[in-house]
Amino acid sequence: MPKAIEKNKATAVLAALAVFLSSLEYAIPKPLPFLRLGLANVAILLGLLVLDFKHYLWLILVKAIMQAVVSGTLFSYVFLLSAVGSFASGLLMYALAHLPRRPFSLVGISVAGAFASNISQLLLASLLFMGRGVIYVALPFLLGGVLSSAGLGWWANRFALKSQWLQYNRLQE
Repeated sequence: MPKAIEKNKATAVLAALAVFLSSLEYAIPKPLPFLRLGLANVAILLGLLVLDFKHYLWLILVKAIMQAVVSGTLFSYVFLLSAVGSFASGLLMYALAHLPRRPFSLVGISVAGAFASNISQLLLASLLFMGRGVIYVALPFLLGGVLSSAGLGWWANRFALKSQWLQYNRLQE
C-alpha cells in the first residue's frame, strides 16, 4: 500500500483513540473544572512515533475538535483554550521528538508538552478574561499537568514498546 494511505490510516486510528480516550475522560469527575488528566494526549504521543508532520497536525486538529464535540464546548472559549493548548503542546512535542539522537523519552516529551499547553492556556485566559487572577489557578494547573503528563508519557512509552501495530507502522516510514 502507498505510504500516504498508510499514514492516513494510522492518523485515523490514532484520532479514533483520542476520541475514545476523550469520551472516557469526560466521564471521570474532576476535582476542579479546569483540571483534566489529558488522556487523549496518549494518541498524540503515539503519533510522534509514526506520523509525519502533516498527519501529526491533522491528528491534533481532529483531537481538539472532537474533544470539544464530546464535551459540548465546541462553540465556547473552552474550545479556544483547548485548541491553543493542544497546538502549543503538539508543536513542542514534535520538535523534541525529532531532535537528533532523540535525547528525551516520551515521559520528558509529555511533561514538556503539558507545560507548553498549560502556559499557553494560562496566558490566553489572562488576556481574555482572568487578567492577573490567573496566578491563583496557575500552581494547581501546572502541578496537575506535570503529574498527569508524566503518567501518560510513562504509559505511552510502555505501550509503544509492546505494540505490534506501532512496530508495523514504524517500519513503513
